[in-house]
Amino acid sequence: MRPGSGTTTRRLLLAFGALVALFAAASGYALGRLSDIHEGTHALREVGGRAREARELATAVRDQYAHLAHTIILGNDSHRHFHAEARARVEALTRGLSAQARDAEERAAVADIQASGDALDVLYRDTLLPAVLAKDARAVEAAHGRALEWVNRIQARVDGLTERWDASMGVFEAHVGAVERDSFRWALLFLGGATLFAAGVGVYIGNSVARPVARLSEGAARLARGDLDVRIPEDDPGELGHLAAQLNRMTGALRAHQSQLVQHEKLAGIGRLAAGVAHEINNPLGVILGYARLLQRRAEGPLAEDLRVVEEEAVRCQHIVEGLLDLSRPGRGPVEPVALREACEDVVARLSESALLGPVAVEVHGEGVAWVQPPRLRQVLLNLVKNAAEAAGEGGRVEVRIDVDAARVARVAVSDSGPGVTEEARARLFEPFFTTRPGGTGLGLAVSQAIAEAHGGRIDVDAGPLGGARFTLSLPAPPREQEVAA
Repeated sequence: MRPGSGTTTRRLLLAFGALVALFAAASGYALGRLSDIHEGTHALREVGGRAREARELATAVRDQYAHLAHTIILGNDSHRHFHAEARARVEALTRGLSAQARDAEERAAVADIQASGDALDVLYRDTLLPAVLAKDARAVEAAHGRALEWVNRIQARVDGLTERWDASMGVFEAHVGAVERDSFRWALLFLGGATLFAAGVGVYIGNSVARPVARLSEGAARLARGDLDVRIPEDDPGELGHLAAQLNRMTGALRAHQSQLVQHEKLAGIGRLAAGVAHEINNPLGVILGYARLLQRRAEGPLAEDLRVVEEEAVRCQHIVEGLLDLSRPGRGPVEPVALREACEDVVARLSESALLGPVAVEVHGEGVAWVQPPRLRQVLLNLVKNAAEAAGEGGRVEVRIDVDAARVARVAVSDSGPGVTEEARARLFEPFFTTRPGGTGLGLAVSQAIAEAHGGRIDVDAGPLGGARFTLSLPAPPREQEVAA
């Protein structure tokens, strides 16, 4: 797996995971607050129920005392039944409060209410009612005074419990209100934060996924329309950036392949033309050249000079035809390991003997062996060294450096001290008939490149160490054991 593979997926998972976690935290907090509110509300209802029953007890006690008072006022037992009903209700409410008492103080208060109620009932049945029926005013007055004391005692206890529970209700109400307010504020904060975070995730996805995908789509569409100069930005560090880089490399390979196809088609067309007409052209050129040389022996003065010009131009035409024929047959024959230093020194010696180097110093450095057809190699080296010498000019320098790298690729780099090659000219140097020298045919480099490619190599040009151009011939090297044998 490539470094960085899965980066976009991990980032998206982290973004969505964080979003889900935020919403889960908000939901958990909201549920917790709702639980607090529910518990507070339940407690509030319980306390409210106890306070309500305490008030009902106070009312029932007052009813019981009212029936006691009516008994005194009427002077008979006509309200005994009503007093018994009121007493029964007081007992029922007291038992209810006793069951709901939560601490020792509440239980003691309820027990005192129960005892006071029992005492009041005993006082009514055993003392007050017999005194009323006996018309004993003094006994009735005394019993009524004690009854008021018991009623006041019960009322005081009930009022104390009611105040206590009302205070508890206030505390619970304040707590529930505070929880509700906090819950509302935090819910707004969580929801607002989640919304902003979701918007941020959306922007992040747009920048890290949608925009690179759109650029990939646009680049693919331009590529489908045949625009091989398209280049997709590779600034995304994830899979989309790697995909853009792969598309760019594929586009570059297609562009190079298309350029090679066009170049090969040009060479093939020129080769077919040359193969078709070379014989027909060479024959008249040979006749013209023969007559020009014959007539030169007999002519004198200006006529001899004119015939020399005719001979030179005929020879130049022959070289052009030979170059065209070389373009039509660059394919290699039987190959063998060739010592590159020996081949380079042989080429330099031949050029020196033919005075084609002129006053140019040529140095050969390095060793290496290439897997190549010897005549074709010498043809390429002859062209490269000759061109370098012409570019260096009088008093210039040419350096030939040979090496073999670890990938078993042999290289011959020919550098000159000339003016170099412009960027515009580099793009067309290997096109047939393109030349930067007056009088050049523009076929030498095209033929040399065709020969190099036929042997599985190529020629590249860049700036050399001597200040001028450097043409580097790359060829496959044989295995080390065969290199030693060569």
